[in-house]
Amino acid sequence: MGCTPEGDAIINDRKPKSLASHCLALYDPNCNGKQVMVHLFEWKWTDIAAECERYLAGAGFCGQVSPPTEHVILPENNYPWWQRYQPVSYKLFSRSGSEADFVDMVHRCNSVGVRIYVDAVVNHMTGTGRSGTADGGSTYNSVGDARDFPGVPYSAEHFTPRDQCPSGDGNVNDYSNPANVRNCYLVSLTDLYGKLDYVRDAVAGYFNHLIQVGVAGIRIDAAKHMWPEDIAAVLSRLNDLPTDQGFPAGSKFYVFQEVIDQNDGAIKVDEYYDTGYVTEFRYCSKIAWGIKDYGQLSNLIDYGWGMARSDRAFIFTDNHDNQRGHGGGGNVITHENPRDYKQAVAYTLAQDYGFTRIMSSYFFENSDQGPPSNGGYSTADVTINADGSCGGGWVCEHRWNVMKKMVEFRNLVAGTTMSNYWNNGNAVAFSRGNQGFFAMAKQGSMSETLQTGLPAGSYCNIIDDCASSIQVGADGMAQVNINNYEEPIMAVCVGCGGGGGTPGPIVTTTAGPTPPPMTGIQRTVVFVKKQTSPGQDLFIRGGIDSTVRPGCSQDITSTCAIDFQMKSLGTSSHYDKYNTWSTGDSRLDWYGAEPGQGSYMGQLAEGTPLAWTSNSASSPGYQSLNSWGEHYWMVEFDMDCSQNENGWFEVKAYLTNGAGWESDINQSTCTGSAGGRAPYTSKNHLGRCGFVNVFDFGMSSCQIIPISA
Repeated sequence: MGCTPEGDAIINDRKPKSLASHCLALYDPNCNGKQVMVHLFEWKWTDIAAECERYLAGAGFCGQVSPPTEHVILPENNYPWWQRYQPVSYKLFSRSGSEADFVDMVHRCNSVGVRIYVDAVVNHMTGTGRSGTADGGSTYNSVGDARDFPGVPYSAEHFTPRDQCPSGDGNVNDYSNPANVRNCYLVSLTDLYGKLDYVRDAVAGYFNHLIQVGVAGIRIDAAKHMWPEDIAAVLSRLNDLPTDQGFPAGSKFYVFQEVIDQNDGAIKVDEYYDTGYVTEFRYCSKIAWGIKDYGQLSNLIDYGWGMARSDRAFIFTDNHDNQRGHGGGGNVITHENPRDYKQAVAYTLAQDYGFTRIMSSYFFENSDQGPPSNGGYSTADVTINADGSCGGGWVCEHRWNVMKKMVEFRNLVAGTTMSNYWNNGNAVAFSRGNQGFFAMAKQGSMSETLQTGLPAGSYCNIIDDCASSIQVGADGMAQVNINNYEEPIMAVCVGCGGGGGTPGPIVTTTAGPTPPPMTGIQRTVVFVKKQTSPGQDLFIRGGIDSTVRPGCSQDITSTCAIDFQMKSLGTSSHYDKYNTWSTGDSRLDWYGAEPGQGSYMGQLAEGTPLAWTSNSASSPGYQSLNSWGEHYWMVEFDMDCSQNENGWFEVKAYLTNGAGWESDINQSTCTGSAGGRAPYTSKNHLGRCGFVNVFDFGMSSCQIIPISA
């Protein structure tokens, strides 16, 4: 399977399939609109499952995991991390846990919208000269001429013949010769003969097992040492991703390939464009140079150096190899220099090149050292401290505040390009379309008047948790001030961290006398304005806050919940999610999906669903009650007004696969002919039963108007 650089898919040399039916699926990370992976390096499956549920889902990550296959165990080397990269079979039994643990982890992560990507080692098996029995019970023997791996099974005929390797000792030693790089043993690792259908079938069988479990994609380790046509042959044998794990029908396995190309050998990244994304290791060096000398950030993406094009580049500041000086290592910034590292990752996530991944590491004293352990082989639990950081030897860079906030930024500005670039050698700034603005000061301070590209309004800096802000004028200009040596970074965007500029038409209507509260069962509508990315959905939870109505229980029977009956907005496929998630939803409450509430393609509701709508009659999301424009998410229900507080109720929005909960707000008087001030204050939106209520995600503005026929 492959896609030509022009975008047409070719299967077994037959006629091209359409771009829409194949290529877009092949290069889709299946990350539900999320733009950042975190590599949870050497974490146990049980810890990853817990991290998906308690942190990654809300923070907007997807996750890469260490190789799950059965591997050698090397006590004589003090159980190094790299033993995971010497497989003995394709059984899902590893240092991180059993197959049952792995399957449970994938399913739990999928259920909260966190997709999992596996580091797949299929170029080779163990190193030569090894024999023994692995944890999963598989024996192996690569001593002398033996190549016995009965757990697959592989035997000597399945490994690259010696006469195919042009080197004198059988190992890779000439990177100017493609046959040497791809047919010889990489550091004495037993090289699989990828031209054999038997080997291709075995590798495809392993990948299809991962697909069946619900894994969204793979990193192909050492892809540089595999012939591209062999990779393509394996991928052509793969099944679609399973719909019972929430993947849309026809979704393809996402592939990113480890190809270390420093423009110093025969193997080039563009040889692998047909089979997925490629790792761009030159980016690691470029961002390191740029943080040391801000002037070099202006030429960060250097196509003249052969760097991969953006829609094929898989980028990172560092990875598990080069932070140890291996695999293209050397001139990189790591967590050991936190100030520079935060700047490097922040800039990486702010700019628009490639698909991004960040590390979650552990501390080490030598480059072979395995993960924190309970003594020997048993990997230690990841300890989460009271302040959200990690202990027990785990670094957890992904939990650092700068990383979390920049993931939010990148997710929200997805689909926009860099513009208004400014760099004076000591500070740098640019906008992401009209959705975001980023600035960074090398020495910790800057004060400049700059073009932000944003709509007029006030925007808070999410990096310092909104302790600082900028005021954008009608011309897009703003005074940008940074004064923070340790984290000299500013990131603002429409809809993040409570920012978002002056709202559009919903603030232009002057509130008149507030009509009296409705009684009985009344048709009620809620709109929440939020521009989202593909794969994201919006829900609300609400009712009455427990500070206003004491004695509420912790489930949907709570007296803080409000009865309603959901109403359909349409029957076209555009409303499939809304209609499915509406089934069984009978109360506005604070507790998420109700027992028996509908599940869409395996994805549970996060509360009461909203549907994306537009005021354009030609749009599939057209709704006559929407008189404002696109990106107004809507829900309609018949609500029991008698359960409100003097006719008022509260809601808070939740964005899946992105920002999660919107920030707390401070709503005052609502505009609109039915607006006014609620009878009490709240950190949530306050709406009125029996009316159309219009809110902005994460903002205090509100409009309330009567429902027209």
